Amino acid sequence: MTPAARLQAAIEVLDRILEGEPAEKALTSWGRRSRFAGSKDRAAVRDHVFTAVRCQRSHAVLGGAHSGRGLVLGALREAGQDPDEFFSGQGYGPAPLTEAERQLPSPPEAAEALDIPDWLWPEFSSSLGDQAEAAALALRSRAPVHLRVNIARATLVQAQEALSADGIATRPHPAAATALEVTEGARKLRNTKVYQDGLVELQDAASQAVTALLPLQDGMKVLDYCAGGGGKALAMAAQADLRLFVHDADPKRMKDLPERAARAGVQVQQLLTADLDSSGPFDLVLCDAPCSGSGSWRRAPEGKWRLTPENLQDLHQIQADILRTAASLTAPGGTLAYATCSVLNGENSEQVQRFLQENEGWSLAAQQSWHVQNGTDGFFVAVLTRAKGGC
Repeated sequence: MTPAARLQAAIEVLDRILEGEPAEKALTSWGRRSRFAGSKDRAAVRDHVFTAVRCQRSHAVLGGAHSGRGLVLGALREAGQDPDEFFSGQGYGPAPLTEAERQLPSPPEAAEALDIPDWLWPEFSSSLGDQAEAAALALRSRAPVHLRVNIARATLVQAQEALSADGIATRPHPAAATALEVTEGARKLRNTKVYQDGLVELQDAASQAVTALLPLQDGMKVLDYCAGGGGKALAMAAQADLRLFVHDADPKRMKDLPERAARAGVQVQQLLTADLDSSGPFDLVLCDAPCSGSGSWRRAPEGKWRLTPENLQDLHQIQADILRTAASLTAPGGTLAYATCSVLNGENSEQVQRFLQENEGWSLAAQQSWHVQNGTDGFFVAVLTRAKGGC
């Protein structure tokens, strides 16, 4: 495919996304219809699509329309590229620009330029203070690829050397002692022996840092209450010899966990909601609660535009309910860790303070945030301890 044809394919995919189709589904459907497209073509179209979704507001302004064509045109203008090189109608590329499209728009302003919804900007900016603009700009870019080295099987240096032998370049990431950032060859990773043998796992460095903050010790009975794919559960298992349990309100989210655990050499027991009370209490309960995902919008940018004030209020209630349930499963003298991949105070520190005010016998042992502008996803964790005689 020519560069222009790749852009036209991105336009078609984006139009379907703007009509409400999930990005991955739209890309998959295009791929099935486009057997002629090679792996490099598919990767390029995917990159164009996700760049446009991350920068949807600003690129729509620069392109003069909230459409696939407008977003691609806006992306070219922001990059300083001449649209006429691609919008020529040649080589299956986009049709030439109309006279209206040639009119240069006024540049986007304020939240529009930072690609944050207007309704969310006040909370976003108050939560992050003078770092709000830097965070918003970081969320407009592609996320780095981070790996967690399974320290139960290899050192950081050993993992780096093995990855290098397979053509994957990495460097240590300062957010976590187990973290590597891939600087070259990321698309080769899943086919490498080092990955298939469980020496490394894909996991954001801040997500790794969350589990590194937990007071894990050999023999502890630990529950990952909102396990999802199980990344944090596997990270905890690498730090200590645990009796490890996982749960998710939607068990289907854990479907890949048995394979991942086997690859890592970890034993983990899945619990249904009905099994929780009889299986507890637990020495440590981690709840990585459902949230806005505002700290990880580089990876899942559709969430930025689908979030509504009503959705956010619903999430606040879900988070409060999860905290209460997780607390009831925590043994006296035990630890409850509450985490989100959000940068919003309403989902983070304010939730924790409300819980502490409403529940006696709990205290805050540690609290930390990681910021997306510092090279990780935006993450938050609060580590709470329950008094030995707590209710």
